[in-house]
Order: sequence, then structure tokens, then C-alpha cells
Amino acid sequence: MPLLISQPRTDLAEGFFETLPEDATQLFRPRKQRIIDMPGPIALYAGRVAPEKTLEDFPAVDFPGSKVIVGDGPARKSLQAKFPEAHFLGYHHGENLARLVASADVFVFPSRTDTLGLVMLEAMASGVPVAAYPVPGPLDVVLEGVSGCLDENLAAAMEKAMQLEPTDCRTFAAEFSWHHCSKIFLTLVQPIPNLPTDTNQQDQGEYDQSSRAKTLRKIPA
Repeated sequence: MPLLISQPRTDLAEGFFETLPEDATQLFRPRKQRIIDMPGPIALYAGRVAPEKTLEDFPAVDFPGSKVIVGDGPARKSLQAKFPEAHFLGYHHGENLARLVASADVFVFPSRTDTLGLVMLEAMASGVPVAAYPVPGPLDVVLEGVSGCLDENLAAAMEKAMQLEPTDCRTFAAEFSWHHCSKIFLTLVQPIPNLPTDTNQQDQGEYDQSSRAKTLRKIPA
């Protein structure tokens, strides 16, 4: 069903894209040089280090390279003590975080409770495939076999994800950019017919609400 607006779509679209915030794909992008100097391949998680992230599943995986955890939180001390072979880099943000993410060969997202997981899109925009469980969140933003791999066996997901093409990951992530999502939004909005257009009307809220309701009921779904 189209979204209903009280002004022409051409007026809404004029200058619309200039008001959008900067896309994360501009900050999170493939980099020529890696800043993580550790034995490869590099498996990386970035985010809050807390119990609800099921983060313990990641350093527990048998992995031939280095396991890197970027972020901080209440579970960091206990995890660091339990998994001394994992590399805990603490909190990073902005450019340095983006460069760390781009240094990975696979981004591991072990959470089973996230509703979206924006950091997965940031990893894919960096050309880094995602390995995660097949649960809500990853199922919504990971294209299986293209931008990542989902498996109840996290080690298997990591191994398969590292075979994917970085350019495919970034291309898929671009579909979630502000610009692309806004273009979709503009194709859905339609003007509401038969509304007063007098901008000098004292109170736009004084429409005859019953007449407006009748007008809306005539609009097909």
C-alpha cells in the first residue's frame, strides 16, 4: 500500500537527497593496507562485549588464524581470562574502527538476539563477509552465499564465508544505504487527493475529519 502525503511527490523529492546523512559505506570501505599485524586469516567481531551477544561462542571456535574482538563491556574481563589466545583490542570508533574491520578476512557475529546488527552491514561494506547463526538479524541483512554464510556450526560458517568475493559483499551492503533506501521510499509515497491547498488557512488541523476519512477510504490499497 502506498504511503500518503499531503504534498506532491515532486516537491518532496526536490533537494531530498541533499538532506540525507553520510552513508556508512563512505567510512566503512575496503582498504589497501591492513592495520592488524597478526597471523592470518583474521576473524573479527566488533561491538558490545556483553552476555546477550553470545560472544563466548566466537573465541571457543577452532580457527587456524587470529580471533580479534573489538569493543568493551561487562563480559570482557571474564572472556579475556577464559580465552587468553584471543586478542581483545578494546573500544574503537570512527576511522580507526573502520580500518580494523577492513583488516579482517571474516566478520563473526555470534549474537542470537539482535534485531538487526548494523555492524554486519558495516563489515560487508568493508568487503568483509559475515559468519553468523541463521537467526533473526543475520537472516535480515546477510545474503547467504553472497555477503556471508549462516550456519548453526559457527566454524563452518566462518570457513565458507572466507571463500566469498569482497566486491559482492560491498555491492550487497550498498542496497542498505541511506540513498538507496530513500529512493525506495520515494517510489511508495503518493499525494492525498482532494485536500485543501490554501497555505494561508489558519489551522490546517481544522479539516473536516469525516470528509478526509471518506477520501482515504476511496484510495485503493
